[in-house]
Amino acid sequence: MNDRKSERRGLGRGLSALMADVNLGTAGRPEQRAVRADTRLPIERIEPNPDQPRRDFAPESLRELSDSIRAKGIIQPLIVREKPNKSGYYEIVAGERRWRAAQLAQFHEVPVIIRDLDDTEVLEVAIIENIQRADLNAIEEAMGYRQLMERFGHTQERLAEALGKSRSHIANLVRLLTLPDEVQAWLREGKLSAGHARALVTTDNATALARQVIARGLSVRETERLAKSPTRTGGSKVQPPAKDADTRALEQDLSAGLGMRVVIDHKGPDGGNVIVAYRSLDDLDRLCQLLSQAR
Repeated sequence: MNDRKSERRGLGRGLSALMADVNLGTAGRPEQRAVRADTRLPIERIEPNPDQPRRDFAPESLRELSDSIRAKGIIQPLIVREKPNKSGYYEIVAGERRWRAAQLAQFHEVPVIIRDLDDTEVLEVAIIENIQRADLNAIEEAMGYRQLMERFGHTQERLAEALGKSRSHIANLVRLLTLPDEVQAWLREGKLSAGHARALVTTDNATALARQVIARGLSVRETERLAKSPTRTGGSKVQPPAKDADTRALEQDLSAGLGMRVVIDHKGPDGGNVIVAYRSLDDLDRLCQLLSQAR
């Protein structure tokens, strides 16, 4: 338990300090000026981070970046740290894509900024860097936010301020992780937009509704109307009265915080029920850990 609490302590240098490093190492933004590197290192003395959350690097995208590097060089340096127990070698903290593209461009060395970071900070920088990718889909972005909140104890407010996002943007994306796996897969594949998915978050039959949306090519507005329809599955069953706005907002906040669907059944002054729906044993284990920490 002590280890878990220390892991969630937040960053030793602070989130804003790490955000500055990520922004230093972000390439491909024309409004940013080049940042002076600490030094240049041979490519063969730099190794990728084995815990890098991003595993897939699109070949076509790498080729385009390689062509740009060959023509203009590497404008923004990589962020690295000295590799533990391997003198003279360095581990990538931010910029693995540039490192890979530089190899395709047959560069022998790359500009770097060297930082003294521990394993926890390195992982956090990697997650933040991935969140800032332009080609990230909504589920990937949401998973990044959830990692930052669960693993490092950041709140939605703190993330919103540091990342320049609104709290509602982060909360709405994290809620998408409460959708069934099949619906999340359709969102990843581009068959559904984030707007479509948000309309389905509070429904009891999201998978069936999502199939209708895809098959009929419904717009987001049409999907919202479908989700609110009392006969949305084609039957005649009448839905129970709508919950008040405060209860719905509380459900959404709890769902976003836990990363699981939460339903509140308020029965008046005598109490009610709170139902947390988990999709896997890992979710259940995580819920038990969160409840034990709250005691």
